[in-house]
Amino acid sequence: MAGILLSAVFQRYVPSGIAGDLFGRENRFGIFLAATIGVPLYACGGGTIPLLQTWMYEGMGMGSAAAFMLTGPAAKITNLGAVKIVLGMKHFVLYLAFVMVFALFSGIVIDWIVL
Repeated sequence: MAGILLSAVFQRYVPSGIAGDLFGRENRFGIFLAATIGVPLYACGGGTIPLLQTWMYEGMGMGSAAAFMLTGPAAKITNLGAVKIVLGMKHFVLYLAFVMVFALFSGIVIDWIVL
């Protein structure tokens, strides 16, 4: 429910076209930005899908969308708390690094394939 509300807030109050500017294929850091904001912004898949649909309509690249969807569930705040408790700080940092690197690599490959 919170994810759907968050998606509605973004669709209503974030200026149209900003997704294309930030996450478009023309922006060299679009995939990195999408992967980075996927960590704190991802609330649930039900709310994220309409948000991504709107962003992609505004010009978000496929690679950026993939990076956002990979980091979101893997680094959701509730999951991170559990991972840190179970793995400890050193492995927690390695987990986050792996998630980010995998999301970035996947986004780049997807953009390359879709080209």
